[in-house]
Amino acid sequence: MNRVHDNKFATSRIGRVVAAGLASAGAGLVLARVMPHGPMTSGQAMAALSIALVVGGFAGWAARTRWAAPITPLVFAVVFEISRLGTAGPSVGAIRFDSIFGVVAFIAGRGFDALVILAPMAVAGLWGASLARRRTRGDTGSERTGSRAGRVVRRGALGLASAVIIVLVVGLARPASTEPIAGPGGEPLAGSIAELVSVPIGGHNQAIMLRGADAGAPVLLFLEGGPGGTAVGLMRYAGQGLEKNFVVATWDQRGTGKSAAALEPVATLTVDQAVSDTIEVSEYLRARFDQSKIYLVGSSWGTTLGVLAVAQRPDLFHAYVGTGQMVDQQETDKLMYAESVAYAERVGDIAFADQLATIGPPPYTDMLAYPVAIASNPDWDAYTPGSDRDRRAEYPTSLFVAEYTLTEQVRGMAAMVDTFALLYPQLQQVDFRQDVPQLDVPVFIVEGAHEAPGRADLAREWFAALSAPSKQLVTFESSGHNPHLDEPRRFAAFMADVVLAQTHPGGSSTTAEGPSS
Repeated sequence: MNRVHDNKFATSRIGRVVAAGLASAGAGLVLARVMPHGPMTSGQAMAALSIALVVGGFAGWAARTRWAAPITPLVFAVVFEISRLGTAGPSVGAIRFDSIFGVVAFIAGRGFDALVILAPMAVAGLWGASLARRRTRGDTGSERTGSRAGRVVRRGALGLASAVIIVLVVGLARPASTEPIAGPGGEPLAGSIAELVSVPIGGHNQAIMLRGADAGAPVLLFLEGGPGGTAVGLMRYAGQGLEKNFVVATWDQRGTGKSAAALEPVATLTVDQAVSDTIEVSEYLRARFDQSKIYLVGSSWGTTLGVLAVAQRPDLFHAYVGTGQMVDQQETDKLMYAESVAYAERVGDIAFADQLATIGPPPYTDMLAYPVAIASNPDWDAYTPGSDRDRRAEYPTSLFVAEYTLTEQVRGMAAMVDTFALLYPQLQQVDFRQDVPQLDVPVFIVEGAHEAPGRADLAREWFAALSAPSKQLVTFESSGHNPHLDEPRRFAAFMADVVLAQTHPGGSSTTAEGPSS
């Protein structure tokens, strides 16, 4: 009789363990299909966390053992990773710790997945097992096993872990917001605008931050660099001077920052689509603010988008302003690689020279090698920026502003790597000297005196040959690749006193601050 009972018990337990495993595997399969890059929005993160709690709790209850805590997340992770094989992007590809970008991709990709899914699943598994064992003891009248001290420690650890999950939920639930434009007394300024909007662009919801002291002022669309960069946090600090004379529209392009969830399907994330999206955003802003034309300001990769958009639709824009102007990505990369090699030889940095030799000259198929070869030359940072440079307006500090949710802050870092890896190879054939010899709007190039020659020389060459109704190139002496960040007051004054004065029917505003010293 006891043998029959034992067999039934064993069979029942095996069935429960199998059910727990199937639940975990099923969750991994479903989430891999629905969220191949993991949860990308607050809503997705909360949904994934909720599923993890349910699956973990069920697995612990069914298996009636604390082993459900490590095994259930492990089964989920294995199925999840197998099911999303082939998904594009370093944050979901092979794990790499040989570069800072590889580390960022891991932390902001799989690290965030572990925090939002695996950790809650493990904690819920412990709760499920604990409740099931307590119920079993109540049904059978059996005594607890283990020492009292051990039980106290386990309960304390479980309580602490549960508190961490609760804090995580609160953090994930925090909505993004942007402060009103303040009046003289600190009150919201009448007639101003300060909004975060989500707009359907190119078939995907994409985010725009709108800020200005006067909602009727000329509109300025800012295009961040990268590809993959997000400027909402950057412009929240560095764009305040511009807000006095413009409605500043800071757009997080598809697959970046607040628009990171729009990354998929990656097959349609192309340079041509990005240009089309730029035009569509410009048309939205014209209609939203009832203006015939807007201003287009690009930074680095944003200048590539800007020039191509203006070339296609000059009727949308009062003027084009380029900072950190790009012209030919492949030639720039080759020149900057040569500059880095020359620097390493000049200062005797053998380790850097060996690293560059191992990577070799561009173009690159390994996107994680790019920052080392092209963006690591200390010469390009050997200058003192303007006194008004705000250190909060740089990565990664700029991600930690109220305008991003917690999910956007973390995924924004992963998106920088993933979107760059997708779009950079597509830029190898772009050369404005051949492709864009003419722009039918006034053109202003703002160059940093300390810009890398590999960018500056090509920008000047293109600018000299460019045909435009009017064109002007100015140099900011205390700036490098990002004059709008290095000298934000001077840039705001230039936009108001030069660009606006020369190209807008209303002329210059009188509210701009003077240039920085």
